[in-house]
Amino acid sequence: MCGIVGVLGQHQAAPILVEGLKRLEYRGYDSAGIATVHENRLDRRRALGKLVNLSDLLVHQPLAGTVGIGHTRWATHGAATTENAHPHARGRVAVVHNGIIENYRELRAFLGEHQMKPETETDTETVAMLCDWHLTQGCGPIEAAMKTIAQLEGAYALCILFDGEDDLIVAARKGSPLAVGWGQSEMFVGSDALALAPMTDEITYLEEGDIAVMSRAGAIFFDAAQNTVERERRKVNVDASAVDKGGYRHFMAKEIAEQSSVLAAAVKFYLSGREGQTMLENDLDFTNIDRVVMVACGTASLACFTAKYWFEQIAGVPVEIDIASEFRYREPPISDRTLAIFVSQSGETADTLAALRYCAGKAGKIVSVVNVAESSIARESDVVLPILAGPEIGVASTKAFTCQLVVLAAMALQAARQRKVLPAEALSKLEDQLLQMPGLMADVMTCEGQVKAISQQLARFKDAIFLGRGAMYPLALEGALKLKEISYIHAEGYASGELKHGPIALIDDDMPVVVIAPHDEMFDKTVSNMQEVMARGGKIVMLSDAKGLAEAGGETWQQIEVPQIEGPFAPIAYAVPIQLLAYHTAVEKGTDVDQPRNLAKSVTVE
Repeated sequence: MCGIVGVLGQHQAAPILVEGLKRLEYRGYDSAGIATVHENRLDRRRALGKLVNLSDLLVHQPLAGTVGIGHTRWATHGAATTENAHPHARGRVAVVHNGIIENYRELRAFLGEHQMKPETETDTETVAMLCDWHLTQGCGPIEAAMKTIAQLEGAYALCILFDGEDDLIVAARKGSPLAVGWGQSEMFVGSDALALAPMTDEITYLEEGDIAVMSRAGAIFFDAAQNTVERERRKVNVDASAVDKGGYRHFMAKEIAEQSSVLAAAVKFYLSGREGQTMLENDLDFTNIDRVVMVACGTASLACFTAKYWFEQIAGVPVEIDIASEFRYREPPISDRTLAIFVSQSGETADTLAALRYCAGKAGKIVSVVNVAESSIARESDVVLPILAGPEIGVASTKAFTCQLVVLAAMALQAARQRKVLPAEALSKLEDQLLQMPGLMADVMTCEGQVKAISQQLARFKDAIFLGRGAMYPLALEGALKLKEISYIHAEGYASGELKHGPIALIDDDMPVVVIAPHDEMFDKTVSNMQEVMARGGKIVMLSDAKGLAEAGGETWQQIEVPQIEGPFAPIAYAVPIQLLAYHTAVEKGTDVDQPRNLAKSVTVE
């Protein structure tokens, strides 16, 4: 959520800032703005809505200057208005901010005692006001910024710009990621390396509590106690083409189509590649644990839910799953015989990071399954397992979800191997099934034509239900989540056996019911539930293989044929049609597929 870009450059900053913000559009936002210093004068431009509105404004009201900061805002305090958009400016100070300032009311009260009144509804404006107040008390810009940051409570990534200072940006992070980029007599700062990819490949990631005082000559870093520290400069390999749609209409369509190739990389890494195998063999010991705890948010939590079936059925390991926003507040007991796994695409999810910190020092080992190896969650873990999905731009997760499943499946197989709960032949068969998954993903994509035709009809409904049994139950939850996220159709997922315990009351001829029903050992029971729906006029969309459709699909409203897939890892491949169903339904409805309303890609506040 929210994006930050800052530039201390040799060229006009405004176009560079806007281009950097475009690379952060995947985070979700409702307004945007930039501020620059030119001829010792601070000025800014802000616009409601998409970045194109800011670009249009800059055509008519250009903003000069080679130093500047930019921001895309996802509203937390105050409505989405131009007045509440970042950068916020008071007096000689402009600020952009990701996160939440928890003590802003107390700071406002203090400033009110000094005749300083807010002009917006935001918490961020308070930072600019406080910093400007310190300037009025005789502090220089750097001292004012330091004193201001020391007074803040909550989560923040901050960039501060000063009137009259065309070679200075002060940046700080606490609970929200921020990266400093190094150039030739130029410096950059951004919410993540992706924003900075066209400008530099040399990055310093700020650590928790860090402050960076930046000029074109470089950066000086301070830790949370405001002592000077050294921070590593490292080369990063971020493909600048990652934010290109590659001929697809939407990033989501591109990322769905990429799943076969990225899964191939992940499967090779963990089952055939030396490094991935070594991590699983040497860094993870499933023989001395009593249970596994998996914690995540959103789609990542549903990846954990799916993997629970694998760990318990394949490896005989008890698994507890929880959503991160609830986990730490119920204060669950964690022993040194607990393996704690935290799953996050961005590696910066605030609730997941807080849950990880709750387990630190308690769990026997903390493992992160992430897409960003330099993220906060990764840096605070004992073992980091990359999902290798590559940058995912669409807000609704697709390829990250299936790559998370592959990594968790590989872990379950390793647990079974170490605990010796399966014969070698059975374990080898399961490994072969996982190795075949990338090819199956490509085969499943052939159903897109069927899905597109069904989506044209599904788009006229206001509600939908998804049903699944066993490991297909979490996939039903994921299908419902995807549909509601991007098409705004109200959808719910249920275990098929729970249908008669309440949801069946909703069934009528205006209720499409998507049934995920591979022809497996649960097939007959799923078909029985499907018959209960059809008996009450519900419209069944059946996902199954040719054998399943032949046996039970004749009376259904719509059918989607999926190749025959053996083994417990079928949910990975069945994710494709439910993603396509949501995607094409959203396209039919004309919603914003890649940036659905009110959602953010990386949720860095509670």
